[in-house]
Amino acid sequence: MNVLFAIAVTTGILSGVWGWVAVSLGLIGWAGFLGCTAYFACPQGGLKGLLIGALTCCSGVFWAMAIIHGSELAPQWELLGYLLTGVVAFLMCIQAKQQWLGFVPGTFIGACATFAGGGDWPLVTLSLLVGLLFGYAMKNSGLWWAARSEKARAAQPVSPNAGSNGAAK
Repeated sequence: MNVLFAIAVTTGILSGVWGWVAVSLGLIGWAGFLGCTAYFACPQGGLKGLLIGALTCCSGVFWAMAIIHGSELAPQWELLGYLLTGVVAFLMCIQAKQQWLGFVPGTFIGACATFAGGGDWPLVTLSLLVGLLFGYAMKNSGLWWAARSEKARAAQPVSPNAGSNGAAK
């Protein structure tokens, strides 16, 4: 089975499940899909990719809250908020020198989700993290299914006439 097809099927099924879980638990559906996206986009796969995605998304939530609260210190000085945003964006990028924070898009995903979620960082964080788990499940269940399908296909017996046109010699 084609790997992309298998991942597409498992992603489709688990996306529907995520929609139900998000509504049932009062989580933010779109933030969970951002968590899924972070896992799929992370260059590292498996548990390492899951951990890096979690750490970078959570660091993004932290940085967004730093901007939100820092800007509230002097709301009459709009320029301060813009300067703070620039400094924090620099820090969000430079932290990638640390291996476990090396996935810059994850950091920006976490920050953007926090801004879009109105600064409700506990709910945004939980939604992102559960979404990351769903992303892990989507991709890895598809990879497992494709590998299992390929293994079953390879184990099928080959007929003695395979490759011949059946003509007598």
